[in-house]
Amino acid sequence: MKVEIAGENAIIIYFGEVADPLVSAQVQLAAARLEAVMADTLIDMVPSYASLMVIYDQYKTDHFAVRRHIRETLQQLGDATQQEGSVIALPVYYSSESGPDLEDLARRAQLSVDEVIKIHCEMEYRVYAIGFAPGFAFLGEVDPRIAAPRLSTPRLKVPRGAVAIADRQTAVYPSVSPGGWNLIGLCPTPMFNPKASPSMPVKVGDSVRFSAIDRSEFLALGGEL
Repeated sequence: MKVEIAGENAIIIYFGEVADPLVSAQVQLAAARLEAVMADTLIDMVPSYASLMVIYDQYKTDHFAVRRHIRETLQQLGDATQQEGSVIALPVYYSSESGPDLEDLARRAQLSVDEVIKIHCEMEYRVYAIGFAPGFAFLGEVDPRIAAPRLSTPRLKVPRGAVAIADRQTAVYPSVSPGGWNLIGLCPTPMFNPKASPSMPVKVGDSVRFSAIDRSEFLALGGEL
């Protein structure tokens, strides 16, 4: 593990160099323990695939005290590898209407559309990081049979709720935005609501399972085409 300065009131901890469930679990566990020991001196923490950024209140503590908290926390992690997260079920309307890249992805993978949908729904995906936009959860890892490279030309406008694949990652776009991932369906579940508590249905360390629904179910659940 490496600990480095990331700004005048931020320190970043690197737990590894690759996306891995055990590394992600250590990131999650360290975040929970640091939150407990730092209390009101902590402003925010930003967990990612293999790192954790700690942002602290420099009017209540200093770099040396935060370093000490981090060192002691890392020493106490030992062989502890995970803190159980929740399993979140997300419905998806898979179709050429809702997923304009679904048929192309199936053709490149030499699979039928139904096989792609089945494979995508069979996996349980870990929430490795949340970024790019509020509520955009990076989920992994996609079965290699349906992994697909990013589009050569990103779209200027991806709809809210778009379910997408890029390499061995999958995600749900929480809002309308540009994007270069392969779109395979739409999810009616809001991925970010600043007025709700919690504001997102998932957090780092949770797992996601997708389930296929038809067009009428999608619309009944509040989905928009």
